[in-house]
Amino acid sequence: MRSTGSVVAVVPARAGSKGIPGKNLRVVAGRSLVRRAVESARAASTIDLVVVSTDGDAIAAEAVAAGARVVHRPEALAGDEASSESAILHALDALTAAGEDPDVVVFLQATSPFIDPADLDAAVARVRDGHADVVFAAAPSHAFLWRIGDDGAAHAVNHDAAVRPRRQDREPEYRETGAFTVFRAEAFREHRHRFHGRVELAVVDPRGAIDIDDPADLALASALAARLEQPAPDHPAAVAPHVPAPNGAP
Repeated sequence: MRSTGSVVAVVPARAGSKGIPGKNLRVVAGRSLVRRAVESARAASTIDLVVVSTDGDAIAAEAVAAGARVVHRPEALAGDEASSESAILHALDALTAAGEDPDVVVFLQATSPFIDPADLDAAVARVRDGHADVVFAAAPSHAFLWRIGDDGAAHAVNHDAAVRPRRQDREPEYRETGAFTVFRAEAFREHRHRFHGRVELAVVDPRGAIDIDDPADLALASALAARLEQPAPDHPAAVAPHVPAPNGAP
C-alpha cells in the first residue's frame, strides 16, 4: 500500500440514534451537527479531504452541501453495536479502492459541535512530525470522582476522601471529549484501534467540550453557541458599543 502523504478527516454519521432521532442533522445555532464537523475540518489548513461515512441519504446530502465526500456505509456497519473503528476502516478501504491512501487520519465526532480547526492542525502536526502516534481531544478536570460499590456505598476514585486540597493545589486530570483523534492510517490498520503507540493529549477549551447524547445536551450546546461563537469586534455582524454623540446629540 502506498501512502499519498495526505490527511483525511473521517466523520462517522449514521442515520439511527436512540437518544435523539436524526441526531446528526439536528441544528445548533443554525447549522446541523454534521455540517459543523465538516466545516471545522475544512477550515483546518492541514486537512486535504473530508469524508462523511453514513447510511442516511439526508445526511449524505447535507455532507455534500457542506463540502465533504460521502462514503455510503453498509447496514452491517450502521447498527447500534457498530464501532467507530469499523466505520473508519470501511472509509479507508473505500479510499484505497479509489486509488487514495492517506497518511494521517483525523477521526471527527459530529456530536461534538465546537471543534476548533486550530486544535486539529496542532494535533495533525504532532502526528506528522513523529512526536506522537495518536493525539486525542481532552478537557482538563479537577473533579473529585466517586464510584458506587456493590454494597451501595460511595468510594473515592481519584482522591483520598480524607484530604480535600484546594483546586489550585491539585494537578488536573483530563477527560476524553471524543471530539477528535488523529493517527496514522497504516498504524490504525495494523492495530485496528484508535489508541496505539505513544498517545498524547490535545487539551481543548473545557467550555466547548460537550458531547451531544440527549435533548438536554442539544439545548446546552445551543446556549453555549451564543457565548462561544460571538462574532469578532471587527466582524460586520458585531454590535458596536453605543458612544454618546458630542454636545448631547442623539
